[in-house]
Amino acid sequence: MAIVNPWHQLGYIIPHIYTDMDAYQFYRVAPEGMMLVTTGFDLAGHSLEAVERELPAFWRCVDTLAKKQVDRIALSGVPVASVLGRRRMVEILAEARARAGIECDTDFEAHIAALRHFGATRIALATRWPESTNTAVKRYLAEAGIEVIATRSHAMTFEVSKSFRAAEDHELALKLGAEVLRAAPAAQALLMPGGLWHAMHAVPVLEAEFRKPVLLNILSTTRAALVAAGGDRVKVRPDPRWGMVLAS
Repeated sequence: MAIVNPWHQLGYIIPHIYTDMDAYQFYRVAPEGMMLVTTGFDLAGHSLEAVERELPAFWRCVDTLAKKQVDRIALSGVPVASVLGRRRMVEILAEARARAGIECDTDFEAHIAALRHFGATRIALATRWPESTNTAVKRYLAEAGIEVIATRSHAMTFEVSKSFRAAEDHELALKLGAEVLRAAPAAQALLMPGGLWHAMHAVPVLEAEFRKPVLLNILSTTRAALVAAGGDRVKVRPDPRWGMVLAS
């Protein structure tokens, strides 16, 4: 089937003022005809204060994407949701839906939906974040009934994570992912959050070795959009080589 026009527009609010790895990975894993419409704010760190400071900009982003008449809005940035806490994040999403008249989601809630689809309640976690951020991530997951039984991280400052080279990112994903899955054979899935983490090529490698789903932000959020679209609106299926999340 020849795709002439985009059949689905995913509005993506990213927590930085430029778009690079988010779009690069999306256009490789998403099926043809899905379009990413990005806007963003300038998050200065993973603290609650930094997130609170950018909430007015978040609402402007919601309004911008609503005017673009996208099919769905998703907030990128697992740390953003983590520091707000699940209860408050869900309340913000409900307000955003009412304000925009469009379904609104986050990378983190998309991860939770994917984990529930796989029946995964005990998982491994690999990140590029410090322990304070990892703790907030674990607390958010616990509120959703998901336990992190093992963690591996390579802590970076916020600025370093933005400038880390893609080739190094890939090797780091392979290293941390393999380490944590070997340390936790009972884990039912591996979560590797981080919108700027160039880890998509590590996913099929890790899944082939460990036979467990590996979740990245762009995989879970694209899956959530496809599930919500459903039926005849899904013109092209995603390429299963990008792993179990999209293949599901």
